[in-house]
Amino acid sequence: MAYADFEHDGNRAIAEVHVAKILIAGGFGVGKTTLVGTLSEVAPLRTEERLSEIGSSVDDLTGVEAKSTTTVALDFGRITISPKLIVYLFGTPGQDRFWFMWRELSVGALGAVVLADTRRIDACFAAVDYFESRQIPFVVGVNCFDGAEVYDEDEIRYALDLSPTTPVRLCDVRDRESTKEVLLHLLEHLRSSALPIRR
Repeated sequence: MAYADFEHDGNRAIAEVHVAKILIAGGFGVGKTTLVGTLSEVAPLRTEERLSEIGSSVDDLTGVEAKSTTTVALDFGRITISPKLIVYLFGTPGQDRFWFMWRELSVGALGAVVLADTRRIDACFAAVDYFESRQIPFVVGVNCFDGAEVYDEDEIRYALDLSPTTPVRLCDVRDRESTKEVLLHLLEHLRSSALPIRR
């Protein structure tokens, strides 16, 4: 929790501001960096590096052959939901070899968005398992890639063996309104789970 000063009729008043840390997770090449960049109201911090020939033996590029860079630490952005709620977005690396960073990134997180790609639905299993095992509330955002087959939310829930209470939303991470809807669904999910989020 943080505090900010606001001018009110010539007097200074102290307004309470809630700060929420949200993780953006999912498999390699699913759109995490794009989502953070689309939502962030500040220039996002990115730790992308070019894919190397050395990494080609451990990085599975199936379905994302055109991808040339990867996040090696985190993506960071910020979005103001209301005068009383600021959300900090932390994008996790998607490759198996960087999963050791998830433990550090998840410290203090209130919830997460798990991005899924229906062409490679198994790529998000690890993120779903991670948050379920740590009882961190999450929503699944299905990034609808051009040319990918579209499934409804119940089909996605069944494929991922999700709890009936876990929200699933279709989205386009390149579109700000679409990604905001996913984030707002997570905040509503947190509120309905009786976590300390107020808007």
